[in-house]
Amino acid sequence: MILSAAILIAVAGVATADVFTAMADVENLILGEKDVTSTIQNYIDAEVQRLNKLERLAKEYRGRAGEKGSEYIMNPLNAFLLIQQLQDDWAHLKGEMQANAAPDFIKNITESQLATKYPTNEDLDGAAVALLRLQDTYKLEARDLSRGVILGEKTGRELNAHDCYEIGRTAYNQRQFLHSLRWMEEAMRLLETEEPPTVERTEILEYLAYGHYKQGDIAKALALTKELRALWPEHPRAEGNVEWYTNMLKSGEEPKKVEDRSQSAERDSYEALCRGETTVNATQAAKLHCYLKRDRPFLKIAPIKVEIVRFDPLAVLFKEVISDHEISVVQQLATPKLRRATVQNAKTGALEHASYRISKSAWLKGYDHPVVDRINKRIDLMTNLNQETAEDLQIANYGIGGHYDPHFDFARIANYGIGGHYEPHFDMSTRGEKDPYREGTGNRIATKEEKNAFKNLGTGNRIATVLFYMSKPSKGGATVFTELGTAAFPSMHDALFWYNLKRNGEGDLQTRHAACPVLEGVKWVSNKWIHERGQEFRRPCGLTPDAAEEFVGDLS
Repeated sequence: MILSAAILIAVAGVATADVFTAMADVENLILGEKDVTSTIQNYIDAEVQRLNKLERLAKEYRGRAGEKGSEYIMNPLNAFLLIQQLQDDWAHLKGEMQANAAPDFIKNITESQLATKYPTNEDLDGAAVALLRLQDTYKLEARDLSRGVILGEKTGRELNAHDCYEIGRTAYNQRQFLHSLRWMEEAMRLLETEEPPTVERTEILEYLAYGHYKQGDIAKALALTKELRALWPEHPRAEGNVEWYTNMLKSGEEPKKVEDRSQSAERDSYEALCRGETTVNATQAAKLHCYLKRDRPFLKIAPIKVEIVRFDPLAVLFKEVISDHEISVVQQLATPKLRRATVQNAKTGALEHASYRISKSAWLKGYDHPVVDRINKRIDLMTNLNQETAEDLQIANYGIGGHYDPHFDFARIANYGIGGHYEPHFDMSTRGEKDPYREGTGNRIATKEEKNAFKNLGTGNRIATVLFYMSKPSKGGATVFTELGTAAFPSMHDALFWYNLKRNGEGDLQTRHAACPVLEGVKWVSNKWIHERGQEFRRPCGLTPDAAEEFVGDLS
């Protein structure tokens, strides 16, 4: 185990902390785990051979040493020969003893062309935070998760006390004290039956006490802290905390119960939509229908199946518009290019990872592969919109609990009154442009200089979005429109399409949308952002200010 740990620690030292942000990297850990197992065994075999050789040399030297007495070195020639022999032999022995092959085995892994990214402490924290996010969104209990149960179905392995402790510790560091309390309670429950224990009771007690304190239960916090003091009299904080809780009880002071996070109407709506809790308007639903799109010459012989999912603003689902082969090619092209999205800090100018989007993205150009070029041409047929000014095809792979908070795809001019703010942002992603930094705090924050976001491109605003579903998570991962109260759950081979701008060119605030956390499975999507320039005859202004399409390509 010591030898194994040495290799793992050295390998982890070269890792980058973003494994949890894409399931493609997490899947590679399975191969990496096999590589490490094989490497450890090969290392052990080499070490056993080396140590056996040293043992044979040791026996040989013991035999020689037994043949010599003190009188042996009284002869100067014998003394000289002994010194010469030991000098040569010691150099040989030292070389054998220092010939540890671990660096070579580590190098074979870390410098391989197909080197696996090994997780760091930040990845562990990121995965734990993802579990907390999934708990909030899908109303999951810590006790169920610790038993491997998700939404009433046992799908994973059971956790031990240490696993629960790590999640609870991360929740504490995130100031999500109710989550911390529930996970520490679960850690303590599991610890009672563990032999040997995976975590010390004293490690759990302090977090558990503070969790009860944050929920207003001072008496329970005091009792747990006294138990901690009894088990560990030298604990650096136990005595002071006992005194603090005791004084608080004597004074009758009641601490304010702390919520794990601030709620909002939009957050509640977003999470309800992610859970599939939508309200269907029967009158509007009765108008929805499917049709075959045949309005282009090529489509006369190969029509596209279209399912209208809502009107005003129009959103449709193009059915079966990307094949398994095309999906495989796009994923293979994108995987080595996947990078985690960043935003620019307006104060420091530094690029930072965005916590509101857990995924990795890559961009593919038409000339990268005939399949990409074919998809771009198909989008023209699907949408009736000019692709000359569209952005490159973006591919995204979502990580553990991968999500994308509510945002707009189009750039907006922020114009709010005193104290006005608007957090959910428009998506600049990682195409080479830097995301405007979101200023302020709270649920709604105005983004900085959004009106100039696409100025350098010279292509106008994003008029529409096409979102291809290249996989189907078994649970979660829906695309939801928070202002409209509608949700689209990924259906593989299909593409969701909507207009971001109204016919008069104004941004449609009803297109505010989000990607729900992936609860179970893998989510791959590719999207195309189509811009205004070149659409003057493809999508002209309507005859009235409120003109809106009834179907894709409607010019009435």
